[in-house]
Amino acid sequence: MISLVAHSFWAPGCQGGRRSMATIISGIKTSKLVRERLKMEVDKMESHFSGFRPSLVVLQVGDRDDSNLYISSKLKAAAEIGIDAKHVRLPRTATQDELLQSIMSVNENPSVHGLIVQLPLDSVSPINTELITNAVSPEKDVDGLSCINAGKLSRGDLNSCFIPCTPSGCMELIRQTGVSVEGKHAVVIGRSKIVGAPMHDLLLWHHATVTSCHSKTADLPEQVGRADILVVGAGRAEMVRGEWVKQGAVVIDCGINYIPDATKKSSKRVIGDVHYTSANQRAGFITPVPGGVGPMTVAMLMENTVQSARRFLLKMNLS
Repeated sequence: MISLVAHSFWAPGCQGGRRSMATIISGIKTSKLVRERLKMEVDKMESHFSGFRPSLVVLQVGDRDDSNLYISSKLKAAAEIGIDAKHVRLPRTATQDELLQSIMSVNENPSVHGLIVQLPLDSVSPINTELITNAVSPEKDVDGLSCINAGKLSRGDLNSCFIPCTPSGCMELIRQTGVSVEGKHAVVIGRSKIVGAPMHDLLLWHHATVTSCHSKTADLPEQVGRADILVVGAGRAEMVRGEWVKQGAVVIDCGINYIPDATKKSSKRVIGDVHYTSANQRAGFITPVPGGVGPMTVAMLMENTVQSARRFLLKMNLS
């Protein structure tokens, strides 16, 4: 494994005027490594299978600015790797039935290997998001959000499912630290279907002892203090304080929160769910926000798309 974590450094503060700081885990550098590896694999596919390339469809309803930004980053990453990515946008007036028809059309297209429905849906019509995510074929569900893939993950069938991209990226960042998950006490804050719940399952099946915390957890500081590995995806700015963190812990911050900042051109800046400055003084490893988990989410979406294409080729060779 090539380590892509920044070296620890020392700063004034304690023990003879010097204080140990956490090692920063770079999602930017790690995601670049993943993309480079995937590009090599896609080039081999194209060479060995008569121009074959993985294919991804991003299906969007409406025209949200934040969704457009996320989709742009996905299309850019796909182009760099050599994945054929297509953006299909339906109007805000699209009905649930029209969206389902679009999904079914992609499901039935053998030349498409990955399909994601960009969330949240920007529709003026009532649409059941759960119904939509479950309508995506499990074999093309590269977001890993369908109940089929979630069920396989919960049972530990990691080789036959798609793992949601953010938890998968978190695991890659943990691997970069060189810290073994096996036997460690992991704490996950948050229980969303996209991050918290699958992160719990992923850590569990990598042989950690896992505690799930959420908004109703009464003794959150005590639980955090027991964590060798802490993954936070609660959606609350700087809710985890540095003094809660166990000395030397691995801290993975999935939070994306915007706060006012007059010094920025946009008048706002992004911070995580962990109070970075104080946690940086106790953790052994920590992800920055931005530049930590965020870049990994897109990289692991590309990973899942290439994996789906790989499974397609294997199926075709065996049939």
